[in-house]
Amino acid sequence: MNRSDLIKKLLPGFVSLFVQQKRKAKKQQVYQYEDEEWLPVVDEQGKVIGKALRSVCHSGQKLLHPVVHLHVLNHSKHLFLQKRPETKLIQPGKWDTSVGGHIAFGEDLKTALQREAYEEIGLQNFSSRFIGSYIFESEVERELVYSFVSYDYKSINLHSDEVTEGQFWSQKQIESKLGKGILTPNFEHEYHTLLKNKIFS
Repeated sequence: MNRSDLIKKLLPGFVSLFVQQKRKAKKQQVYQYEDEEWLPVVDEQGKVIGKALRSVCHSGQKLLHPVVHLHVLNHSKHLFLQKRPETKLIQPGKWDTSVGGHIAFGEDLKTALQREAYEEIGLQNFSSRFIGSYIFESEVERELVYSFVSYDYKSINLHSDEVTEGQFWSQKQIESKLGKGILTPNFEHEYHTLLKNKIFS
């Protein structure tokens, strides 16, 4: 059998194998997307103008997406902070807001706040007060942050691997750590722009 005949004989098999591999790769990609969270894309007033995968929102494209923050205080006005796991892609190992998380596509503020509070620090049946919103931009993302405060701290129960540890901090303790790479930049920004005047004043 000459080279030309050999190619004609083997070519259909190679084409079939190539097509199968492409279909398999596409199927795996679809499964990956099915497992990934969709986030709303919003304008600066919070109006939903589209949606995007979480990985796309964190890819540096700076698609504005909404998040909720809950600041939990005790009766001495000490603020509960959570420590982020070392495995986190963004700001690993740093101390951060009591609760912080994305609002899923189609989810309202209240539902997102309650879900995130339970998922991160086990907090349930709490009341909260809205204290303001702002846009925070980092190297990888751009967030519209809705910030709340609560004094219902007694049911805090760290039960997931989303949080390494948690503790209450006094204002003096917080201020002694500002700018030292111990607290997340987002928390430090929120402390200066909202918390210092709305909570600790």
